[in-house]
Amino acid sequence: MKRKIAAVAFLALTCIGILAGCHTVKGVGEDLQSGGREIEKSSGK
Repeated sequence: MKRKIAAVAFLALTCIGILAGCHTVKGVGEDLQSGGREIEKSSGK
């Protein structure tokens, strides 16, 4: 139960951060692309 609450809280904070940092559709795309790069780096690719 605590994990589920923590996951929902993390997701909510992430969404708030993304929405606050992106003022345009282009900004959203750039942020998603940046996030994808970081995920690839952490996976060892």
